[in-house]
Amino acid sequence: MKSVIKFVAAAVLMGAMHLAVADVPPDVLVKSTADEVLAIVKKDKDIQAGDQKKIFALAEEKILPNFDFDRVSRMVLGKNWSRASKEQQDAFQKEFRSLMLRTYATALGKYRNQTINYKPLRADPTDKEVTVKTEIVQPGGQPIAVDYSLEKTGEAWKVYDIVIEGVSLVTNYRGQFSSEIRQSGMDGLIQKLADKNAGSAK
Repeated sequence: MKSVIKFVAAAVLMGAMHLAVADVPPDVLVKSTADEVLAIVKKDKDIQAGDQKKIFALAEEKILPNFDFDRVSRMVLGKNWSRASKEQQDAFQKEFRSLMLRTYATALGKYRNQTINYKPLRADPTDKEVTVKTEIVQPGGQPIAVDYSLEKTGEAWKVYDIVIEGVSLVTNYRGQFSSEIRQSGMDGLIQKLADKNAGSAK
């Protein structure tokens, strides 16, 4: 599950330059920019060889700007978000963003010829929240259903959850973070994330 999340989250999220375009259907947005990201990975031998600088730069440019980090942070912390101070909220978002960057950068470096099928979008033109359904096809393996939950904020669509084979990324993190907060408190969770991020940076 964890490795699948890493791949699909990195491979299919939208590119920042396209999100600024108004009135582009979210499914078209996902497909066109997913193709762009995968094309970059396929052509760049340095990324395929594990060049961390290039991998992180690609993830930073093409993936992270397309998350609604404020909403995702509130969702993954649940009731603990409102209990946290402003300083704790800011510190958590900083470390959580770094965690996401590491996750997607790792995934980009592991791409190996997977392909993506896109399901027809079932939504009304006036909808502000939609689900884009896709399917990851792996050589020699069963297809993996991946659903993207997006919200329209202003003129841009932003991702706030990813559901893989029925399992929500937000719910997955909420369980992990709630457990850590029960054991060590909010500051303990933030420090654990900071330590992991620092260790990865080394």
